Amino acid sequence: MSTSAHPSAGAPAAGSTVTDRLVAANERYAASFGDPGRDARPVLGVAVVACMDARLDLHAALGLELGDCHTVRNAGGVVTDDVIRSLTISQRALGTRSVVLIHHTGCGLESLTEEFRHELEMEVGQRPAWAVEAFRDVDQDVRQSMRRVRTSPFLLHTDDVRGFVFDVTTGLLREIDPAPGPAAAPA
Repeated sequence: MSTSAHPSAGAPAAGSTVTDRLVAANERYAASFGDPGRDARPVLGVAVVACMDARLDLHAALGLELGDCHTVRNAGGVVTDDVIRSLTISQRALGTRSVVLIHHTGCGLESLTEEFRHELEMEVGQRPAWAVEAFRDVDQDVRQSMRRVRTSPFLLHTDDVRGFVFDVTTGLLREIDPAPGPAAAPA
């Protein structure tokens, strides 16, 4: 029995919304759900910070099962104060020791600027308290995120922090060296 909320999994009732489909899919899921008997501590002791992009199926891409990791997602997979908050709770209260950062090719934040905040302020009459965290160089942004994790005074475990770029066309991860190498000399 399918529990998918995808439209191809069954015709939605007239007037139903996407949220209605999600709730119906949850009811099908819950009908065969069994408590896995685990607590909130991730089995692998790892927290994964990634972009919210719908093309990233983190569990499938990393071979993870339910309960293996904590997953923190936001636009760009950027290490913000709230991500540090989540990682701090993950480490200090729930025992994670490793952090994996995953950005990706073709990220929407590469086409935005901080001007987005200004436009939003003009539209709604209030300036957002948050930064867009737009970037032009995904590798450099991964390096910045690694630095933010490694230098946070709140995190206990900063020795196993690794960053990657997920290629949305191949599904492969490319590891980012935390310190960029010297530029190649012209030939």
